[in-house]
Amino acid sequence: MRKSHPLRRAVLATAATVSGIVLLLSLKPGSDPGSAAAAGGAPPAAESVQGGARPIGDGTVTGDAAQTQYGAVQVRLTVSGGKITKAEAVQAPKGGQSDQVTSSSVPKLNQAAVAAQSAGIDAVSGATYTSNGYKQSLQSALDKARAAAPADPGSGDTAEARTVTGEVAQTQYGPVQVRVTVDGGKITKAEAVQAPKGGQSDQVTSDAVPKLNQAAVEAGSADIDAVSGATYTSAGYKESLQSALDQAGGRHGGRRTR
Repeated sequence: MRKSHPLRRAVLATAATVSGIVLLLSLKPGSDPGSAAAAGGAPPAAESVQGGARPIGDGTVTGDAAQTQYGAVQVRLTVSGGKITKAEAVQAPKGGQSDQVTSSSVPKLNQAAVAAQSAGIDAVSGATYTSNGYKQSLQSALDKARAAAPADPGSGDTAEARTVTGEVAQTQYGPVQVRVTVDGGKITKAEAVQAPKGGQSDQVTSDAVPKLNQAAVEAGSADIDAVSGATYTSAGYKESLQSALDQAGGRHGGRRTR
């Protein structure tokens, strides 16, 4: 009988050992939490627009205007069933090259906001400033929508004061935008976050806006008189004020606004 060569026996033994190890490894269940996702399994659930907290309220809400190097950006959201169904920029940089950047980037940002259901969206290439302003105003709108959502009956939070910003009203001398704080169904504070400025408008604004703010709080509605000498500013103020009250909900000016 021929004896096996010692080197051959060593090679065969090594091969058998390697085969056994491979077999054991192939039978070992995966324990890495990320292995399912890496293999094409379901990824972790994305963060909801509520951020794990209070849901966002239905309706239309406009975020604060975000100032950028090339102009203001302001986002308006439409919410239905606690989800963003529409996003649009009511203000965006314009003039010169900004027109092209805005027309190219804003539709993409609008689409991204609806898809992400949050302000966690990527900037559009070539529109960094506009994208950052958009995200800032978008987050502001989400915060307002969340604040306007009905309180959980079991939370005891049934009379929470909230601050709402009305839509921008364009006037002959510039935009007017009003922010109100509502507590217990009453306006406790009103302020103009945008008003005509430059030249004679500075004097008109400084004189008229404080009077309009005071009148809004006293009236508890948008049914206020125009300030003499500031007809356009007063009309824009009332328009934006009514928009803010519509978003806040409740009874204002003797009628149900929501």
